[in-house]
Amino acid sequence: MKKTIADLEKIRMEVLKNIDLRNSKEEVRIVVGMGTCGISAGAREVLNALVEEINRRELKNIKVVPTGCVGMCRLEPMFDVYKDGEKVTYVEMTPEKARQVVVEHLVNNRIIEDYTIGKRAKE
Repeated sequence: MKKTIADLEKIRMEVLKNIDLRNSKEEVRIVVGMGTCGISAGAREVLNALVEEINRRELKNIKVVPTGCVGMCRLEPMFDVYKDGEKVTYVEMTPEKARQVVVEHLVNNRIIEDYTIGKRAKE
């Protein structure tokens, strides 16, 4: 079946709409590394702490999603926070540190530099 120009334009508009939804600055995404190395380092507990703290504070428009191995096993558990068009990678996390990230980064809009990969790279 051949596609007409109108069909292709309709597909194009749907794809652009989906891209806009994924890049929405209104939603915060936290992507937790849940590969074997992350899980053995405590990523499951970190993910649970994030979800619990977000729910406890009744924060909206925040998605916590697992992903596979991110390739930096020695820095696990780790997660990325996508907020306001910016990505911040937190490494060597614990449940308590994860709760602090929710409070400082998501509620008070202050990145905890000491927990980020940028800080680790400078040491």
